[in-house]
Amino acid sequence: MEHPPSQRLRLGLAAAALLAAVSAGCGGSSAAPADSLKVGGYSVVREVLHEAIIPAFSRKWKEKTGRVPEFAESYSASGAQARSIASGFDADIAALSHSGDMEILVKAGKVAGDWRNGPYQGIMTHSLVVIGHREGNPRSIHDWADLGKPGVGVLYPDPKTSGGARWNVNAIYGAGWLEARAKDAGSPDLGPVKDLMTRIQANVVNMDTSGRQSMANFAKFRTGDAVVTYENELLLRAKEGDAIPYVIPPATLLIESPVAIVGPSVKKHGNEEIARAFLEFLTSAEGQRIFAEYGFRPVNPEAEDAAAGLLQPAKVFTIADLGGWKKLADELYSTNGLWTTIAAQAVQNRGK
Repeated sequence: MEHPPSQRLRLGLAAAALLAAVSAGCGGSSAAPADSLKVGGYSVVREVLHEAIIPAFSRKWKEKTGRVPEFAESYSASGAQARSIASGFDADIAALSHSGDMEILVKAGKVAGDWRNGPYQGIMTHSLVVIGHREGNPRSIHDWADLGKPGVGVLYPDPKTSGGARWNVNAIYGAGWLEARAKDAGSPDLGPVKDLMTRIQANVVNMDTSGRQSMANFAKFRTGDAVVTYENELLLRAKEGDAIPYVIPPATLLIESPVAIVGPSVKKHGNEEIARAFLEFLTSAEGQRIFAEYGFRPVNPEAEDAAAGLLQPAKVFTIADLGGWKKLADELYSTNGLWTTIAAQAVQNRGK
């Protein structure tokens, strides 16, 4: 179960050996405040940051400066993390699921409006929206429409709390919308799109607060027949010896997850040097190869070889192809938005 950032804030040094050396007074002095960094991330990047990225960066920082950095880490659902930072949690680095959540921090004055001006438009990782299924694919799930077949139990998290859920719903909506637009660019018929989303939502058996919780319910408690999720989540499970088979729909959405410096926190902590160095490391070829080891698709072309064996869908589209996050937020998730009304109707139908 996910816990609020305040309950899961933990101090992590890059390597146990370095921590032991500092604690015992056997090598170097304790880190100065300027060598400390707080990371506020969405739940899906917990393993890669804590187990690999932070240790690798810490070794480089130690080599460069002779000092051991200290990291405090907090992970939760992306929307919850964004709201926490906006409300005062003083993370120095915000690593979120999608740009819509990052814009929450821009509006709150926590992240500079030009955060996209960095390398790769401020994007830290790529992935794809895919469908995990049971061994042998007994429900014959291959495309989005298969999730709407009678009797299929579907899992994805709640778009009100989870960035992953918005990627999932946007992927389903986008595939249908782009098909409709291809038939009539001027005035596409959204009837089939609404029908597809309605049939799938009627089959959603549980909406958790985060994608990580949905994966736990699908894998550990064997809830549902299919889970809509990040490809990297399933590749991480395979890396850990607990593989879940999956399919990439013929048309799916490219997940672009952003990272940025939280300006007021960095100013308060006086750690701009290490914050900018860490941000640079995340999208460096070395950092991106580490992300690829945990199932992400690199944003840096120099690291593309690390993901060379991954399957490629017939069509990949982006949020920009669908009109941007603001447009989708209004059309899908506002009070009268398409997904909001469909979800409300599904709840009413279950109560009958």
